[in-house]
Amino acid sequence: MYTHLEQRDSTRPPVSLGPLDRMKREGEKIASITCYDASFAVLCDAADADVVLVGDSLGMVLQGHDTTVPVTMDDIVYHCRAVARGNHRPFLMADLPFASYPTRDVALKNSVRLMQEGNAAMVKLESGPNQLEIVEFLAKHDIAVCAHLGLKPQSVHKTGGFRVQGKGSDAARRMLESARSLESAGADIVLLECIPSELGAEITKAVEVPVIGIGAGPATDGQILVLYDVLDITSGRKPRFVKNFMEGATSNLDALRRYVRAVKDKSYPAPEHEFHA
Repeated sequence: MYTHLEQRDSTRPPVSLGPLDRMKREGEKIASITCYDASFAVLCDAADADVVLVGDSLGMVLQGHDTTVPVTMDDIVYHCRAVARGNHRPFLMADLPFASYPTRDVALKNSVRLMQEGNAAMVKLESGPNQLEIVEFLAKHDIAVCAHLGLKPQSVHKTGGFRVQGKGSDAARRMLESARSLESAGADIVLLECIPSELGAEITKAVEVPVIGIGAGPATDGQILVLYDVLDITSGRKPRFVKNFMEGATSNLDALRRYVRAVKDKSYPAPEHEFHA
């Protein structure tokens, strides 16, 4: 009945916030990856990924949209539930999609859906000063929250596209202040996307919670990539921070293991994957 107690002493106990905090303190890199179905979840698990994210990026890589905006709560719940069936060791995080957290009560309702229906352990929301109250409200209801800063795909129509964020001293200062404020509000993880490496390093040092980066430089506590980019499934032009781990791999599982190993041994990201102010 108490499977969490049975798994605690296994050779591959489930990852939780405690081990992630320890990894930050001890300097062990956190290997994270997006996933959208049970079959790939099994491979991510076997590759020893630490965190699996059911991201609203599924709108682009699975559904064929130009942005993540059309993704619905039902979409995320469906895919999260599927991933959970194949996921055992990695910490399972799920995105709150566009317009699913306009108020505290709506954010709570949708977060509960992701946890009860999707079996997520943490919710992620694109954050900033306007979301402090929501993060604090969710945290007070014992919901683990990942605050997403930098490039926020749900806001591309407002910000003018997929561009590096945090350039310039004023923008960098505001993002650093936001990270500190979100941590104080109760965020358990901060995710940084497409920002200068120097800023990624500064924010990582400034907060006590784990910081996971995607295009945020090598100094963050961990890295995350879209599964379809790791496996070279995505067609067309790819972001600067993407590396094809299928090159030289013998299978999808081998490629995912290469990715996890590269994050752990700090060979990824390399200088060619970085942005600078």
